Amino acid sequence: MSKILRWLNAGTKGLSTPKNKALSSGELDGTKSVGTVHPMVALHGFGDASWTMSDYVTLSREGYLRNPIAHRCVSLIAESAASMPWLLYDKSSEMEVHPVLDLLHRPNGRQSGQSFLENLYSSLLISGNAFVNRISLDEIPRELHLFRSDRVTPVLDDNGWTISYDYAVGNQRVRYDCNEIDEPILHLKMYNPLSDHEGYSPLSSAHMALDLHNAASRWNKALLDNSARPSGALVYSTSETGNLTEEQFDRLKAELEDGYTGANRAGRPMLLEGGLDWKAMGFSPKDMDFMEAKNGAAREIALAFGVPPMLLGIPGDNTFANYKEANIALWRQTILPLVTRVVSSLDHWLLPHFQQGLRLDVDRDKVEALAVDRTALWARINEANFLTSNEKREATGYSELDSEQQLDG
Repeated sequence: MSKILRWLNAGTKGLSTPKNKALSSGELDGTKSVGTVHPMVALHGFGDASWTMSDYVTLSREGYLRNPIAHRCVSLIAESAASMPWLLYDKSSEMEVHPVLDLLHRPNGRQSGQSFLENLYSSLLISGNAFVNRISLDEIPRELHLFRSDRVTPVLDDNGWTISYDYAVGNQRVRYDCNEIDEPILHLKMYNPLSDHEGYSPLSSAHMALDLHNAASRWNKALLDNSARPSGALVYSTSETGNLTEEQFDRLKAELEDGYTGANRAGRPMLLEGGLDWKAMGFSPKDMDFMEAKNGAAREIALAFGVPPMLLGIPGDNTFANYKEANIALWRQTILPLVTRVVSSLDHWLLPHFQQGLRLDVDRDKVEALAVDRTALWARINEANFLTSNEKREATGYSELDSEQQLDG
């Protein structure tokens, strides 16, 4: 802007400005109204919006690391899902001790089972993909490691099937070959209608709302740094002396920057002289309905993750009557489907390396938010008099009792 003004000033040097120079508009429309001529500059900006890239690194930085709504959604879902205890069944009998449970409780020497699962669920929510590497000894799985999603690349054959995975860190690259007998890499992915080999994350679908929310925060911070005033322009009315000289322009600019910008100078009155007038430009926070726009973007981010906005403290959402109902909806509609997806994949990929007939599950009875559903199920099963005791136990997820245990009961 300063370059433009200096160029205009330079172009008007040496030109005299006639006193009360006027233009008779009657030459154009037949009237005799007279208006004073003032210098004017028209600015035109691009109308297209600018969006951030949707790659893994950018989404991780702008979403999980910098946006409190996205960070809380990912943490809330991942921590809740990872807190569910594991269950292992041999056909219909529950097993309390087994190497599979030991591996899931301590997948590797650096992580606990809950920490490992939190990272796995977080990777799915941020990138839409999660890659688990299995390390075996004597054909028995001993450790599980989670790879960063952007470092793994599927390698396809001529028919489009995945035959291996390349894991690259810096200049080093390791290839893990996969076949029907041994697959050292488990690829968990969210559904992506445009790709057979890469998942699509909830954070990617919310990246427009994410940009709006982040931009609102940056704009608010910039506004506070500018004494909480909207942008504007100093209009200089021409007089007999003509336009501002370059020296006058530089002095005026320096006085504005030194005396009226910054949060510590908020509210300081401005003294205008010599034909200067302040004209506000742009919209104020009230005109933009700033808070409602920011809260609307926050609700869209929460919607993409399947988290009720009430649980995040976002105002303006009355979908659920209370916090308890919102928490139940989060577990039913978001956390349990995600946990079921992961449990099913681990069951198919991991258990055949130990023994046949094993089945993995999670203990839903330990989830306090689902206690209402569990109580209602038990009541319905207990009232079903046409079922035997073992059939009732099987319907509620418990193992059958033999004849001696039934007599003792």
